[in-house]
Amino acid sequence: MKQQEVFKAMADPTRRAILKRLQDGPLTAGEIGEAFDITPASLSHHFAVLKHADLVRTERRGQYIVYSLNSTVFEDLTRMVLDLFPSVGSRGGK
Repeated sequence: MKQQEVFKAMADPTRRAILKRLQDGPLTAGEIGEAFDITPASLSHHFAVLKHADLVRTERRGQYIVYSLNSTVFEDLTRMVLDLFPSVGSRGGK
């Protein structure tokens, strides 16, 4: 996992909104773009950052590019964050 790229990608509210839309399943770039009032070039930049961080996967279906979440990266990120903090049981019940 590329931690710096993941955190950079998730720091932007537009990219977080894109990831949120993908929680319900894969969408084409056009379907995602309908939810945002930004230029196609800006949207393409956000997709590139998300893809570079490996947060999304792409698949070409004919003339469309379909985006989906890469859940493996989110699982790795969750494990990493949880490892930063000791569990309640290991802190003497506090």
